[in-house]
Amino acid sequence: MPQDSYDVSQRDQLAAQVLEYCKQHGVKIAAAESLTGGLLADAFVRIPGASEVFLGSAVTYDIRAKAKILGVDAALLAREGAVHPQVARQMAAATARLYNQPEYDDRVIGLSTTGVAGPGPDGDKPAGLVYIGCSLPAVVTGEERVESAVELHLHGDREQVREQTVWHVLRNVRQLTVGLQE
Repeated sequence: MPQDSYDVSQRDQLAAQVLEYCKQHGVKIAAAESLTGGLLADAFVRIPGASEVFLGSAVTYDIRAKAKILGVDAALLAREGAVHPQVARQMAAATARLYNQPEYDDRVIGLSTTGVAGPGPDGDKPAGLVYIGCSLPAVVTGEERVESAVELHLHGDREQVREQTVWHVLRNVRQLTVGLQE
């Protein structure tokens, strides 16, 4: 799908595939959202049966909330700001820990979004610069927990950037889960 287009039915299909994979493998999903402000959570909860897998989303829009609620390194945030790949990785890892319960046995996928939705830049960070993070548990990777971040350069107005970010998160987690099984 091109970065400048967005199809809700395809988004729903991606979300449903990810949820089904997680259900079949006893894995849960949690998110930490900044620029998407709950849109990622909405992509999952739109799907019937999502409550079997999706645990929740911490919307940490404010930079201080990222540090206090999620435990993102405050020195990193002060030095680099919120729009940085390491921030996305830390947000994803933190949300997996935050939502984990003893009965989940560290089988929680953590997802994150951070970036500049626009309309203008945020300091030296241009509108459309986004980082999405993913923290995959060992049960998915076959080894140990792995944290990753992907840099995106998106185009469009504020809502388009936010929607495209959700699309990319879903596509990325699908590739990292369902795609590994194909």
